[in-house]
Amino acid sequence: MSVLHVLFKVDGTEYAMPAADVVQMESFTGATPVPGAPAHVAGLVQVRGRVIPVVDARARFGLPATPATLDSRVVVGQLGERTVGLLVDSAREVVKLDPRTIQPPPPMVVERAKGYVKAVAQVGPRLVMLIDFPRVMGEETADVDGQR
Repeated sequence: MSVLHVLFKVDGTEYAMPAADVVQMESFTGATPVPGAPAHVAGLVQVRGRVIPVVDARARFGLPATPATLDSRVVVGQLGERTVGLLVDSAREVVKLDPRTIQPPPPMVVERAKGYVKAVAQVGPRLVMLIDFPRVMGEETADVDGQR
């Protein structure tokens, strides 16, 4: 049975996460910095009356920072009771992924991606990396092999 996933881009690479984990996608107009927060935390934003922390995917993935554009999006997701945002370069597409097209990432990807990538999927001619959303967001409950 195919599962809906939200696709987003960071530095030209496509990533995905289950649509069931996504509350909404918002345009990014800037975040309020939080003193003492880790470098990958862009700050706080207000979404529908709620203040949520936003993790910058570029900083989290060790990529160079770039200014926000009109395409920049905050993918708002639910982690248990917490609502959190992931700042990405763009997010526009929702696709159905057939579980048969999803494979474990190659060992080199596993080593270099710090556990952020848990699988790779074929979407037509494109390869898309499925992220471990809790790990990317900094949840300590995710363990090394991505199981919780």
